[in-house]
Amino acid sequence: MERRDFLKVSALGAAGAMIPGSILSAATPAAAKKKTDKANDKITLGFIGLGQQAMNLLRGFINMDDVQVVAGCDVYDIKRDRFVKRVTDHYTQKGVKKVKVDVYEDYQDLLARPDIDAVVIATPDHQHAIIAIAACKAGKDIYLEKPLTLTIYEGQQLVKAVRKYNRILQVGSQQRSSEEFTHAATLCREGELGKIQHIKVCCGRNEANPYTAAPVPNPLPHMEVPAGLNWDKWLGPLPTSVWYHSDLDPIITPEKDEQLWGAWRWYKVTGGGLMTDWGAHMFDIAQWALGKDGSGPVEIIPPGYNFYDHLTYKYDNGVIVTEQEYHGKDRGLQIYGENGWIQVKRGKLTASDPKFELKKKAADDSVPYETKVGHHRRFIEAIRSRNDPNVTVEIGHSSCTVCNLGIIAMELGRPIVWNPIVQKFMNNDKEATKLLHYEYRPAYKNLIDV
Repeated sequence: MERRDFLKVSALGAAGAMIPGSILSAATPAAAKKKTDKANDKITLGFIGLGQQAMNLLRGFINMDDVQVVAGCDVYDIKRDRFVKRVTDHYTQKGVKKVKVDVYEDYQDLLARPDIDAVVIATPDHQHAIIAIAACKAGKDIYLEKPLTLTIYEGQQLVKAVRKYNRILQVGSQQRSSEEFTHAATLCREGELGKIQHIKVCCGRNEANPYTAAPVPNPLPHMEVPAGLNWDKWLGPLPTSVWYHSDLDPIITPEKDEQLWGAWRWYKVTGGGLMTDWGAHMFDIAQWALGKDGSGPVEIIPPGYNFYDHLTYKYDNGVIVTEQEYHGKDRGLQIYGENGWIQVKRGKLTASDPKFELKKKAADDSVPYETKVGHHRRFIEAIRSRNDPNVTVEIGHSSCTVCNLGIIAMELGRPIVWNPIVQKFMNNDKEATKLLHYEYRPAYKNLIDV
């Protein structure tokens, strides 16, 4: 089992490097090829999804001298207005005399533009797979926010699309480009902690679900859809029984940002709760530290089953990973090995022995994490080199799968056995298999076919 696991992960990790540059270049659309051939030419970007996270990412991308932001798309007109204002103001202040930025309500209109090299997708999770696969088919490279997809099946399809159409896809798992998490993973992978025995992952807790990180039923009252918001397009493949509430898509002004994160992420049907919102970050680091990128656990046991107090993942190498709170509600990881332990969260790493600690300067907390960490820079460099970035679609998929397996086990209230090599449930578990995906609305059913 371990040998097969190793072989598959090795093959996945080497996939980008093994594809000759000439092949990837040949698959690049003319506009992108022209721009990536010369280091001084600009990469043209379009943003799809213009909410709070997109504004953080915009601050990073728009300040790169070799990047030009030319278009945006959102189903809410007031967010389109804000985007135009932000981009126009930025380039005007830099002395650009003629600033042109276009906005669209339908992402297909943006993808149809041949002058756009790449897209940044920061929509709610239920739209990730559909839009990213469409971008692959349109020949665009993709920066896709985490979690990679809403369901495991969507992730499987997106992996196929990225490789079939030879696209560059960078998952927005910024912690992989942050030195404290890189240091923690390196300590584990190089054996400094000895054999890893247990990893505690904390995804945090919130008012929607103060007891676990799992999503909860939507208790929000029905509200009237505001003018300018195309709610049907916001729903996309989701059922029309999902009603509008301002918490799901917070109302803003072009000058004022959201005062809260879109609450769609906390509720069943529209999101995966903290399990995917923060689990996509923290389980991602656990997988990285264990050398399980492209793989995953073999058994998942929900909290409350027999004597298990916490959501528990078992790996084929004997490592146990649990999702639980420790030292308050800090989101992060504690990794225990034969030679000691480390605890890591954003901006801080502590350890049982000073030799494991990271010497670094104090972080500037006034800068958003997404802008401060140069993760998006790696995406631009990958576009130019036509080599995979540091968080590939396979890595994003396997980390997202871990989160969703935990949700499935908690929903069923019993252990599930998973084969991470073939990505199927064992023992002909039909009940669990049904939860790999959900029924799209008819108009969307074929949009993730690859």
